[in-house]
Amino acid sequence: MQIKQIVDYLESWAHPTLQESYDNSGMIIGDKNKSCKSALITLDVTEEVIDETIAIGSNLIIAHHPLIFRGLKKIGNHHWVDKCIRKAIKHDINIYAIHTNLDNILTGVNKKIAEKIGLTKQRILQPKQSTLVKLTVYVPKDHLEEVSAALFEAGAGDIGNYDECSFQSEGKGTFRGNDASNPSIGTPGIREIVPEKRIEVLVKKHKLSQALIAMKNAHPYEEVAYFVNDLVNENQEIGAGVIGKLKDEMRTKTFLSHLKSSMNLRVIRHTKLTKNLISKVAICGGSGSFLLNAALREEADIFISSDFKYHEFFEANNQIIIADIGHYESEVFTKELLLDGLSKTFAKLAFRLSKIDTNPIKYL
Repeated sequence: MQIKQIVDYLESWAHPTLQESYDNSGMIIGDKNKSCKSALITLDVTEEVIDETIAIGSNLIIAHHPLIFRGLKKIGNHHWVDKCIRKAIKHDINIYAIHTNLDNILTGVNKKIAEKIGLTKQRILQPKQSTLVKLTVYVPKDHLEEVSAALFEAGAGDIGNYDECSFQSEGKGTFRGNDASNPSIGTPGIREIVPEKRIEVLVKKHKLSQALIAMKNAHPYEEVAYFVNDLVNENQEIGAGVIGKLKDEMRTKTFLSHLKSSMNLRVIRHTKLTKNLISKVAICGGSGSFLLNAALREEADIFISSDFKYHEFFEANNQIIIADIGHYESEVFTKELLLDGLSKTFAKLAFRLSKIDTNPIKYL
């Protein structure tokens, strides 16, 4: 099996275009056209993780955090990143990272946290804008079903829990081909009037190219009349954080104990316990302080995330409880999330979870 097949699956799940502008997800080191012996799944790439990969005979590391995050001008042998790069290349280890693109989907990092603490009715906390387009195409009535089916198969018309969504209206199309044309309907040099259907569908931007190819392949016309409009609509399936509800509300201290045990936490840094009961919960794996206002707007009882600075805790303003559980601790179960998806898709390939604790923060 080629590494490319694994990469294609991961990118169909969390497309690289969904990552934040500062991020560096994707193939970090190596060649995706090489064969994959087996793969090691980790949160971070360290020298110990590369040594572990070599020891078990794997040649692919799938990480959440990119090893190379900022631009490199030199590769020496003193900084830990330099050492990892040199060792990976020397031992022909390929490294792939799936970072904020996996954060920004409803079935990604936050889904695993939500499962661990038992959240229902999950939805994106802060949906992204400008990730959708509207595709409009004109089709002869007799080919409506064929073109519609091709668009739907390519991922057009998906809205939340619904698919094959479109709006159709009826009209007449006119055209006249020149001497070089080869129309499927009519004769060159003569204006034709054809009963047509106008199909309008929403398409995620990263699926637009495949939708256009499918549409053109299914369309009978030599020249297809269509147009694409950018939309500022919020995409309810893409964005930062997740909000949901507990099946049954819990007393605050009981919930914090539940959180500690379900996420295997040693400590929780939190603000004043201004709520007696917890029902509505906002979460964000990794650094999530930028989502505090979104959690407040949604009237969450508690916001679970990490990397809050001292002064940011004051911004809870006695309206919400902030629970900072640690960056590593909030994302470590992403390894299980990736393992579940990859193992089900590639049953004949060995995927292993790294046994290395890569958390750089230690507790006494």
